[in-house]
Amino acid sequence: MSEANQAQDNARQFNIQRIYLKDVSFEAPNAPESFTIGQAPKVELNLSSAGRHLGNDVHEVELKLTVTAKHDDKTAFLVEVTQAGLFLAKGFNEEELGHMVGSFCPNTLFPYAREAISDLVTKGTFPQLLLAPVNFDALYQQSLAKRQAEAAKAN
Repeated sequence: MSEANQAQDNARQFNIQRIYLKDVSFEAPNAPESFTIGQAPKVELNLSSAGRHLGNDVHEVELKLTVTAKHDDKTAFLVEVTQAGLFLAKGFNEEELGHMVGSFCPNTLFPYAREAISDLVTKGTFPQLLLAPVNFDALYQQSLAKRQAEAAKAN
C-alpha cells in the first residue's frame, strides 16, 4: 500500500457514538374487537431516513418506521418508531459520506427499530411481528437516481 493511501485510510474514522430510541407510538384503536378476528391482518410498512450534520464530523441519522395492521378497513394496530443514532464520520468524501448516511447508518439502526416494533406489538397482545430485512443500498440508489432525474428535468 502506498504511503498516500495509508495516510488517507488513517485519516478516515467511523464510529457509532450512540444509538437511541427518539420517538415511539403504539395504538390499537379497535381493541378489544380486533383481538376476536380470526384472520391475520394486512400489514403495511413505510420507512424513511434522514441525516443531519451536527458539527465536528458527527451526524445524526434517523430511521422512521410506521407499521399499520388492518382487518379490512379497520386498524388493528399502528406502530411508529423513530430510531436514531449519532455517528462520527471523518475523512470521507461527499459521495462516500452520502452513502454512509443514506444507507450504512440506516442499516445499522434497523435491527434496533425492528426489535422495538416487535416488542410493542407483542405487548399489545398481538402475534409477534418480525419485519423482513430491508435493502438500504437499493433504496439509497433509487433515491439518488430520483434526485438526479429531478435535477436533469429542472435544467
